[in-house]
This record gives sequence, C-alpha cells and structure tokens, in this order.
Amino acid sequence: MRVPTMRKYELPHAWEMSINLWRGHLRMRGLSTATITVRVDHVRSIARASATLGPDSLTAIELVDLCASKPWSAEHRKGVRASLRGFYQYLVERGLVAEDISTALPPVKAVLPRPRPATDDIWAQIMATAPPRQRLMARLAGEAGLRRAEVAQVHRDDLIADGSGWTLIVHGKGGKQRAVPLTASLTADIRDMASSGYVFPGSIDGHISPMWVGASISKLMPDGWSMHKLRHRFATRGYAGTGNLRAVQEALGHASVATTQRYTAVSSREIRAVADAAADPGAA
Repeated sequence: MRVPTMRKYELPHAWEMSINLWRGHLRMRGLSTATITVRVDHVRSIARASATLGPDSLTAIELVDLCASKPWSAEHRKGVRASLRGFYQYLVERGLVAEDISTALPPVKAVLPRPRPATDDIWAQIMATAPPRQRLMARLAGEAGLRRAEVAQVHRDDLIADGSGWTLIVHGKGGKQRAVPLTASLTADIRDMASSGYVFPGSIDGHISPMWVGASISKLMPDGWSMHKLRHRFATRGYAGTGNLRAVQEALGHASVATTQRYTAVSSREIRAVADAAADPGAA
C-alpha cells in the first residue's frame, strides 16, 4: 500500500521570513518541536490558501472568511485560531505588521467530542495489512496510547527495563515526559525496528514529522477515521479492563481527568448493567 508523501511548498518571501522569525521566537520560549511544527503548519496552511504576498496583505475580513470556509472540527478550529493569534501578536510586537487582524477571529465554542474508539474490525484490518513500520506506529497509539507527535519521537534509548518489564519514556506535549509500561511484544517490535537512535528516523530533528505519522496511519483506516481514534481505543479498553480512570489519565498524559473522560467510551453492556441494577428491587 502506498504511503502518502508530505510535500514541502514555498510561500512568498514575506510569509517565509515572518514565519521563520516566529518559529525562532517559539523556540526561544521553550516550546517543544512537535508544538512548534503544529503551530507553524497552521499558519502556513492559511498563508497558502490566502494566495497573498505576505501577512500584511491579508485583511481581517479575508482571514475570517478563509477560516470559516474550512470544514474543520471545533477542536482543530480552536487550534488554528490560537496559532494565528500568537503569530500576528508577535508580528505586531516586532513592527512587521501594523495591525493584528487575528483579533477579528471570534472565539470558538467549546464542543465536548464523544469518544469514538477505533473498532475491533478497524484494528484487525490495520494489523493485517500495514507494513511493519506503519504497524508499529499503530501499535504505539493503540496499545500504548501515544499521540502521533509522540510516536514520531520514539527513541531506542527511551526504553527502560524495570523489575516488572519494559517502560517507554514518552516525550509529550509542552516538553512533558511520562513513563508508559509496554508489553513484551511491543517492546520487541521497537527493538527490532531500530538498533539505536530514533525508531522512525527522518528530517525533523532526526525523526519523521507527526503529520507523516498521522497521514500514513489514517490512510490504512476507513474514510472518516484517524490515527487519534486508536488513542481513544487505548483509553476505552484500558478503562474497561481496570476501572481506574486515574491510571488511564497518567498513561495518556492528560493534565485533567475530565479530558480522559472524553476519550473513554461507555459500552452498551455497561449501560444495560446500570438499568438492570436500577430495576433490581433487591439492590437497594
């Protein structure tokens, strides 16, 4: 199966210069490489779609109309808005543009998404058809709960042996790290894939890009499904098997249990058990 290739594209000089300066500013702030890549990609996509010569050539009305025309989820829309706000605020502070047109972008209403874990059929299809490299990427998401950016950064040296098995040091959002226990099978696959260095080497500080990881796995899934739903699968199955939401939260690297709850789907069997218990006269 052919894996999609992420093509680089050049923007007009004024856009490239402004984005590169902002990228350096984000590095100085200490943001992680994965976060910087996502934020820069947001701005680059808007710059390309606008077909303008530079940030000062785009009007507030055009920016709002451009963002409104995209069929994005509320979560992605919030992310793009945050990236654009940070970008234009920086440009105004540096005197590179006269006006912060991003202030015209209205706040995005928070929508709590329903958990949608990848089904057993989807999982079986990936395991049966994915090449070894993509199969390992999927397993890291579905069996260890890693985000696509975390998968991209897996390093052989991040495998740590302890008294009960192997643990992977995961490099998460905002430069935060967490320890995720791995099964012997998944550990063996990681060690087989790389004898040293990054497990998925590439040109982004030595490893592949999160976008490439996400696109290559989503390509193996039915339309409407994404790699992130493998993380939902991990959360749902982990909670169903343990009943320990706090442990699932730690494994996923969430700052809040409320976020973890959005990842864990409740099965019809569990809901039926609630109804059965409520109807049982001897349960009180």
